[in-house]
Amino acid sequence: MDLSYTPEEEEFRARLREWLAKVLPTLPAKPPPDDWPGRRAHDLGWQRMLFDAGYADVHWDASPTLRLIFLEETEKAGAPYVGANFVGLLHAGPTIAAEGTPGQRARWLPPILRGEEVWCQGFSEPGAGSDLAALRTRAWRDGDDYVVTGSKIWTSHAEVADWCELLVRTDPEAPRHRGITWLALPMDAEGITVRPLRTLAGSAEFAEVFLDEVRVPAANRVGAENDGWRVTMVTLSFERGTAFVGEVVACRRVLGELARAAWENGRWDDPVLRRRLGRLDAEFRALWRLTQWNVSEAEASGGVPGVGGSVFKLRYSHARQELYDAAADVLGPDALDLDRPWVLDRLSSLSYTIAAGTSQIQRNIVAERILGLPKGR
Repeated sequence: MDLSYTPEEEEFRARLREWLAKVLPTLPAKPPPDDWPGRRAHDLGWQRMLFDAGYADVHWDASPTLRLIFLEETEKAGAPYVGANFVGLLHAGPTIAAEGTPGQRARWLPPILRGEEVWCQGFSEPGAGSDLAALRTRAWRDGDDYVVTGSKIWTSHAEVADWCELLVRTDPEAPRHRGITWLALPMDAEGITVRPLRTLAGSAEFAEVFLDEVRVPAANRVGAENDGWRVTMVTLSFERGTAFVGEVVACRRVLGELARAAWENGRWDDPVLRRRLGRLDAEFRALWRLTQWNVSEAEASGGVPGVGGSVFKLRYSHARQELYDAAADVLGPDALDLDRPWVLDRLSSLSYTIAAGTSQIQRNIVAERILGLPKGR
Protein backbone atom coordinates (compact mmCIF):
# COMPACT_ATOMS: atom_id res chain seq x y z
CA MET A 1 0.00 0.00 0.00
CA ASP A 2 1.37 3.45 -0.98
CA LEU A 3 1.43 5.71 2.11
CA SER A 4 3.15 8.64 0.36
CA TYR A 5 1.43 11.94 -0.42
CA THR A 6 0.65 13.30 -3.88
CA PRO A 7 2.02 16.68 -5.07
CA GLU A 8 -1.49 18.14 -4.68
CA GLU A 9 -1.68 16.93 -1.08
CA GLU A 10 1.73 18.37 -0.27
CA GLU A 11 0.66 21.66 -1.82
CA PHE A 12 -2.38 21.67 0.48
CA ARG A 13 -0.06 21.05 3.45
CA ALA A 14 2.24 23.96 2.50
CA ARG A 15 -0.68 26.35 2.00
CA LEU A 16 -2.21 25.35 5.33
CA ARG A 17 1.12 25.81 7.16
CA GLU A 18 1.51 29.29 5.72
CA TRP A 19 -2.02 30.28 6.76
CA LEU A 20 -1.59 28.91 10.29
CA ALA A 21 1.69 30.79 10.76
CA LYS A 22 -0.09 34.02 9.82
CA VAL A 23 -3.31 33.71 11.87
CA LEU A 24 -2.35 31.88 15.07
CA PRO A 25 -0.48 34.84 16.62
CA THR A 26 -3.66 36.93 16.27
CA LEU A 27 -5.95 34.63 18.27
CA PRO A 28 -7.36 35.69 21.67
CA ALA A 29 -6.38 33.80 24.81
CA LYS A 30 -8.31 30.62 25.55
CA PRO A 31 -10.86 30.98 28.40
CA PRO A 32 -10.43 29.00 31.65
CA PRO A 33 -11.38 25.30 31.51
CA ASP A 34 -14.65 25.71 33.45
CA ASP A 35 -15.88 28.72 31.46
CA TRP A 36 -17.86 26.69 28.96
CA PRO A 37 -19.86 29.61 27.50
CA GLY A 38 -16.53 31.36 26.95
CA ARG A 39 -14.94 28.24 25.50
CA ARG A 40 -17.94 27.74 23.23
CA ALA A 41 -17.53 31.28 21.90
CA HIS A 42 -13.77 30.79 21.49
CA ASP A 43 -14.13 27.46 19.67
CA LEU A 44 -16.90 28.72 17.40
CA GLY A 45 -14.80 31.78 16.57
CA TRP A 46 -11.90 29.57 15.50
CA GLN A 47 -14.24 27.46 13.40
CA ARG A 48 -15.52 30.61 11.69
CA MET A 49 -11.94 31.58 10.84
CA LEU A 50 -11.42 28.15 9.30
CA PHE A 51 -14.64 28.55 7.33
CA ASP A 52 -13.68 31.96 5.99
CA ALA A 53 -10.28 30.61 4.94
CA GLY A 54 -11.78 27.61 3.13
CA TYR A 55 -10.63 24.90 5.59
CA ALA A 56 -13.90 24.19 7.40
CA ASP A 57 -15.12 21.30 5.29
CA VAL A 58 -12.10 18.99 5.62
CA HIS A 59 -13.96 16.77 8.09
CA TRP A 60 -16.37 15.43 5.50
CA ASP A 61 -16.18 17.09 2.07
CA ALA A 62 -12.43 16.63 1.66
CA SER A 63 -10.70 13.29 1.13
CA PRO A 64 -9.62 11.33 4.21
CA THR A 65 -5.98 12.08 3.33
CA LEU A 66 -6.54 15.84 3.31
CA ARG A 67 -8.40 15.43 6.62
CA LEU A 68 -5.36 13.63 8.02
CA ILE A 69 -3.00 16.37 6.82
CA PHE A 70 -5.24 19.06 8.29
CA LEU A 71 -5.38 17.40 11.73
CA GLU A 72 -1.64 16.75 11.71
CA GLU A 73 -0.64 20.28 10.75
CA THR A 74 -3.05 22.11 13.04
CA GLU A 75 -1.83 20.08 16.03
CA LYS A 76 1.83 20.60 15.14
CA ALA A 77 1.24 24.35 14.85
CA GLY A 78 -0.51 24.53 18.22
CA ALA A 79 -3.83 25.62 16.72
CA PRO A 80 -6.94 25.47 18.91
CA TYR A 81 -8.44 22.01 19.30
CA VAL A 82 -11.99 21.52 18.03
CA GLY A 83 -13.19 21.71 21.66
CA ALA A 84 -16.93 22.34 21.87
CA ASN A 85 -17.17 21.57 18.14
CA PHE A 86 -15.86 18.03 18.68
CA VAL A 87 -19.12 16.12 18.24
CA GLY A 88 -20.43 18.25 15.39
CA LEU A 89 -17.23 18.20 13.34
CA LEU A 90 -15.95 14.69 14.04
CA HIS A 91 -19.07 12.60 14.81
CA ALA A 92 -22.50 14.00 13.94
CA GLY A 93 -21.41 16.04 10.93
CA PRO A 94 -19.64 13.19 9.09
CA THR A 95 -22.56 10.87 9.92
CA ILE A 96 -25.14 13.28 8.49
CA ALA A 97 -22.93 13.86 5.46
CA ALA A 98 -22.80 10.09 4.86
CA GLU A 99 -26.35 9.08 5.86
CA GLY A 100 -28.55 12.18 5.87
CA THR A 101 -31.04 13.30 3.23
CA PRO A 102 -30.21 16.31 1.04
CA GLY A 103 -32.50 18.43 3.20
CA GLN A 104 -30.83 17.27 6.41
CA ARG A 105 -27.38 17.95 5.03
CA ALA A 106 -28.47 21.43 3.93
CA ARG A 107 -29.99 22.19 7.36
CA TRP A 108 -27.32 20.89 9.74
CA LEU A 109 -23.95 20.86 7.99
CA PRO A 110 -23.49 24.55 7.05
CA PRO A 111 -24.10 25.85 10.63
CA ILE A 112 -21.50 23.37 11.96
CA LEU A 113 -18.99 24.48 9.34
CA ARG A 114 -19.66 28.19 9.92
CA GLY A 115 -19.22 27.87 13.67
CA GLU A 116 -22.83 28.66 14.51
CA GLU A 117 -24.12 25.50 16.23
CA VAL A 118 -22.67 23.02 18.73
CA TRP A 119 -23.63 19.33 18.96
CA CYS A 120 -23.41 16.87 21.84
CA GLN A 121 -23.57 13.06 21.87
CA GLY A 122 -26.42 11.23 23.60
CA PHE A 123 -25.36 7.58 23.32
CA SER A 124 -24.31 6.18 26.72
CA GLU A 125 -26.83 5.47 29.47
CA PRO A 126 -26.45 4.74 33.20
CA GLY A 127 -27.67 1.16 32.80
CA ALA A 128 -25.96 0.38 29.51
CA GLY A 129 -22.51 1.96 29.37
CA SER A 130 -20.44 0.55 26.53
CA ASP A 131 -23.07 -2.10 25.86
CA LEU A 132 -24.73 0.41 23.58
CA ALA A 133 -27.32 -2.04 22.29
CA ALA A 134 -28.72 -2.26 25.84
CA LEU A 135 -29.96 1.34 25.75
CA ARG A 136 -33.45 1.89 27.18
CA THR A 137 -34.30 5.50 26.32
CA ARG A 138 -37.69 5.01 24.66
CA ALA A 139 -39.21 6.83 21.70
CA TRP A 140 -42.64 6.23 20.23
CA ARG A 141 -44.26 7.77 17.19
CA ASP A 142 -47.07 10.29 17.72
CA GLY A 143 -48.12 11.87 14.45
CA ASP A 144 -45.21 13.80 12.97
CA ASP A 145 -43.13 13.51 16.14
CA TYR A 146 -41.28 11.01 18.26
CA VAL A 147 -41.92 11.30 22.00
CA VAL A 148 -38.74 10.50 23.93
CA THR A 149 -38.36 9.54 27.59
CA GLY A 150 -35.19 8.33 29.30
CA SER A 151 -31.74 9.53 30.30
CA LYS A 152 -28.20 9.73 28.94
CA ILE A 153 -24.85 10.04 30.67
CA TRP A 154 -21.36 11.23 29.65
CA THR A 155 -23.08 13.53 27.16
CA SER A 156 -20.22 15.60 25.77
CA HIS A 157 -20.77 19.40 25.88
CA ALA A 158 -24.50 19.08 26.57
CA GLU A 159 -24.52 22.25 28.66
CA VAL A 160 -23.59 24.44 25.67
CA ALA A 161 -25.02 22.36 22.79
CA ASP A 162 -27.74 23.32 20.31
CA TRP A 163 -28.28 19.76 19.03
CA CYS A 164 -27.73 16.22 20.25
CA GLU A 165 -27.09 13.07 18.21
CA LEU A 166 -29.46 10.84 20.13
CA LEU A 167 -29.97 7.08 20.13
CA VAL A 168 -33.41 5.85 21.16
CA ARG A 169 -35.24 2.51 21.24
CA THR A 170 -38.21 2.64 18.90
CA ASP A 171 -39.10 -1.07 18.89
CA PRO A 172 -38.67 -2.75 22.30
CA GLU A 173 -39.81 -6.09 20.86
CA ALA A 174 -37.12 -6.25 18.19
CA PRO A 175 -33.71 -7.87 18.76
CA ARG A 176 -31.43 -5.50 20.63
CA HIS A 177 -29.55 -4.14 17.63
CA ARG A 178 -32.62 -3.77 15.40
CA GLY A 179 -34.94 -1.57 17.41
CA ILE A 180 -32.73 1.54 17.63
CA THR A 181 -33.17 4.87 15.84
CA TRP A 182 -30.77 7.83 15.38
CA LEU A 183 -32.41 11.24 16.01
CA ALA A 184 -31.22 14.84 15.93
CA LEU A 185 -32.56 16.32 19.17
CA PRO A 186 -32.90 20.12 19.55
CA MET A 187 -31.49 20.89 23.00
CA ASP A 188 -33.95 23.72 23.62
CA ALA A 189 -36.94 21.36 23.39
CA GLU A 190 -39.32 21.26 26.35
CA GLY A 191 -38.71 18.40 28.79
CA ILE A 192 -34.88 18.35 28.71
CA THR A 193 -32.85 18.69 31.92
CA VAL A 194 -29.04 18.93 31.77
CA ARG A 195 -26.93 18.21 34.86
CA PRO A 196 -23.14 18.75 34.40
CA LEU A 197 -20.72 16.10 35.71
CA ARG A 198 -17.32 16.95 37.17
CA THR A 199 -14.48 14.61 36.21
CA LEU A 200 -11.46 13.44 38.22
CA ALA A 201 -9.41 16.11 36.44
CA GLY A 202 -11.79 18.82 37.70
CA SER A 203 -13.39 19.63 34.33
CA ALA A 204 -17.09 19.46 33.47
CA GLU A 205 -17.29 18.72 29.75
CA PHE A 206 -19.79 15.89 30.34
CA ALA A 207 -23.35 15.94 31.64
CA GLU A 208 -26.32 13.80 32.48
CA VAL A 209 -29.32 14.52 30.27
CA PHE A 210 -32.86 13.66 31.37
CA LEU A 211 -35.65 13.45 28.77
CA ASP A 212 -39.26 13.68 29.91
CA GLU A 213 -41.65 13.17 26.97
CA VAL A 214 -39.55 15.34 24.68
CA ARG A 215 -41.06 15.77 21.23
CA VAL A 216 -38.66 15.37 18.32
CA PRO A 217 -39.86 15.85 14.73
CA ALA A 218 -39.76 12.64 12.73
CA ALA A 219 -38.01 14.67 10.02
CA ASN A 220 -35.01 14.74 12.40
CA ARG A 221 -34.49 10.99 12.03
CA VAL A 222 -31.27 10.11 10.19
CA GLY A 223 -31.70 6.79 8.41
CA ALA A 224 -34.77 4.60 8.63
CA GLU A 225 -36.68 3.85 11.82
CA ASN A 226 -35.06 0.94 13.66
CA ASP A 227 -31.96 1.21 11.45
CA GLY A 228 -30.11 3.35 13.97
CA TRP A 229 -27.58 0.68 14.88
CA ARG A 230 -26.16 0.70 11.35
CA VAL A 231 -26.09 4.52 11.33
CA THR A 232 -24.38 4.45 14.72
CA MET A 233 -21.65 2.20 13.36
CA VAL A 234 -20.94 4.94 10.82
CA THR A 235 -20.69 7.48 13.67
CA LEU A 236 -18.38 5.24 15.70
CA SER A 237 -16.18 4.51 12.70
CA PHE A 238 -15.39 8.21 12.52
CA GLU A 239 -15.01 8.47 16.30
CA ARG A 240 -12.53 5.59 16.41
CA GLY A 241 -10.97 6.04 13.00
CA THR A 242 -9.86 9.66 12.57
CA ALA A 243 -11.06 11.67 15.57
CA PHE A 244 -7.88 10.89 17.56
CA VAL A 245 -5.42 11.82 14.80
CA GLY A 246 -4.45 15.15 16.31
CA GLU A 247 -3.94 13.50 19.68
CA VAL A 248 -1.38 11.07 18.26
CA VAL A 249 0.60 14.06 16.99
CA ALA A 250 0.25 15.70 20.42
CA CYS A 251 1.50 12.55 22.17
CA ARG A 252 4.58 12.44 19.96
CA ARG A 253 5.28 16.08 20.89
CA VAL A 254 4.82 15.31 24.61
CA LEU A 255 7.19 12.37 24.31
CA GLY A 256 9.92 14.69 23.03
CA GLU A 257 9.24 17.11 25.89
CA LEU A 258 9.48 14.26 28.40
CA ALA A 259 12.87 13.20 27.02
CA ARG A 260 14.17 16.78 27.35
CA ALA A 261 12.79 17.10 30.89
CA ALA A 262 14.39 13.79 31.89
CA TRP A 263 17.72 14.98 30.51
CA GLU A 264 17.48 18.22 32.49
CA ASN A 265 16.48 16.71 35.84
CA GLY A 266 18.90 13.77 35.69
CA ARG A 267 16.36 10.98 35.25
CA TRP A 268 17.72 10.28 31.78
CA ASP A 269 20.49 8.35 33.53
CA ASP A 270 17.95 5.63 34.37
CA PRO A 271 18.27 2.99 31.60
CA VAL A 272 14.80 1.60 32.38
CA LEU A 273 13.22 5.02 31.76
CA ARG A 274 15.21 5.51 28.56
CA ARG A 275 14.09 2.13 27.30
CA ARG A 276 10.48 2.97 28.20
CA LEU A 277 10.57 6.27 26.30
CA GLY A 278 12.18 4.57 23.31
CA ARG A 279 9.49 1.90 23.20
CA LEU A 280 6.79 4.60 23.38
CA ASP A 281 8.44 6.43 20.49
CA ALA A 282 8.21 3.25 18.41
CA GLU A 283 4.61 2.76 19.57
CA PHE A 284 3.44 6.18 18.44
CA ARG A 285 5.34 5.93 15.15
CA ALA A 286 3.51 2.65 14.50
CA LEU A 287 0.18 4.23 15.46
CA TRP A 288 0.81 7.04 13.00
CA ARG A 289 1.47 4.51 10.23
CA LEU A 290 -1.69 2.63 11.24
CA THR A 291 -3.59 5.92 10.97
CA GLN A 292 -2.27 6.41 7.44
CA TRP A 293 -3.26 2.84 6.56
CA ASN A 294 -6.79 3.38 7.92
CA VAL A 295 -7.08 6.60 5.92
CA SER A 296 -6.00 4.77 2.76
CA GLU A 297 -8.64 2.15 3.45
CA ALA A 298 -11.23 4.89 3.91
CA GLU A 299 -10.22 6.42 0.57
CA ALA A 300 -10.95 3.10 -1.09
CA SER A 301 -14.31 2.63 0.65
CA GLY A 302 -15.96 5.98 -0.02
CA GLY A 303 -14.57 8.00 2.88
CA VAL A 304 -15.97 6.08 5.87
CA PRO A 305 -13.29 4.51 8.12
CA GLY A 306 -13.57 0.75 8.60
CA VAL A 307 -13.21 -1.58 11.57
CA GLY A 308 -9.45 -0.94 11.52
CA GLY A 309 -10.34 2.10 13.61
CA SER A 310 -11.04 -0.26 16.50
CA VAL A 311 -7.49 -1.63 16.28
CA PHE A 312 -6.16 1.92 16.41
CA LYS A 313 -8.44 3.03 19.24
CA LEU A 314 -7.64 -0.04 21.34
CA ARG A 315 -3.87 0.39 21.15
CA TYR A 316 -3.90 4.20 21.30
CA SER A 317 -5.95 4.25 24.52
CA HIS A 318 -3.37 2.13 26.31
CA ALA A 319 -0.38 3.88 24.74
CA ARG A 320 -1.66 7.24 25.95
CA GLN A 321 -1.99 5.92 29.50
CA GLU A 322 1.52 4.47 29.31
CA LEU A 323 2.84 7.83 28.06
CA TYR A 324 1.51 9.74 31.04
CA ASP A 325 2.61 7.01 33.45
CA ALA A 326 6.08 7.61 32.02
CA ALA A 327 5.55 11.34 32.61
CA ALA A 328 4.95 10.57 36.28
CA ASP A 329 8.30 8.74 36.38
CA VAL A 330 10.01 11.77 34.85
CA LEU A 331 8.34 14.19 37.26
CA GLY A 332 8.97 12.10 40.35
CA PRO A 333 7.32 13.64 43.45
CA ASP A 334 6.07 16.54 41.30
CA ALA A 335 3.65 14.09 39.66
CA LEU A 336 1.31 14.85 42.57
CA ASP A 337 1.29 18.60 41.85
CA LEU A 338 -1.80 19.44 39.76
CA ASP A 339 -0.15 22.66 38.57
CA ARG A 340 2.73 20.82 36.88
CA PRO A 341 2.64 19.93 33.18
CA TRP A 342 1.21 16.52 32.27
CA VAL A 343 -0.39 15.81 35.67
CA LEU A 344 -3.97 16.65 34.64
CA ASP A 345 -3.32 14.91 31.32
CA ARG A 346 -2.41 11.80 33.28
CA LEU A 347 -5.73 11.93 35.11
CA SER A 348 -7.72 12.46 31.91
CA SER A 349 -5.86 9.61 30.17
CA LEU A 350 -7.54 7.16 32.55
CA SER A 351 -10.81 7.68 30.67
CA TYR A 352 -9.44 6.70 27.27
CA THR A 353 -9.89 2.97 27.76
CA ILE A 354 -13.58 3.71 28.42
CA ALA A 355 -14.46 6.60 26.07
CA ALA A 356 -15.57 5.81 22.50
CA GLY A 357 -16.13 2.17 23.45
CA THR A 358 -14.24 0.34 26.19
CA SER A 359 -11.16 -1.70 25.43
CA GLN A 360 -13.19 -4.84 26.08
CA ILE A 361 -15.67 -3.81 23.38
CA GLN A 362 -12.84 -3.00 20.95
CA ARG A 363 -11.31 -6.44 21.53
CA ASN A 364 -14.65 -8.04 20.74
CA ILE A 365 -14.90 -6.05 17.49
CA VAL A 366 -11.36 -6.99 16.46
CA ALA A 367 -11.93 -10.65 17.34
CA GLU A 368 -15.28 -11.01 15.58
CA ARG A 369 -15.09 -8.63 12.61
CA ILE A 370 -11.39 -8.78 11.72
CA LEU A 371 -10.17 -12.15 12.97
CA GLY A 372 -13.47 -13.95 12.34
CA LEU A 373 -13.59 -15.58 15.76
CA PRO A 374 -16.95 -16.84 17.04
CA LYS A 375 -19.03 -14.71 19.39
CA GLY A 376 -18.72 -15.45 23.08
CA ARG A 377 -21.69 -16.91 24.93
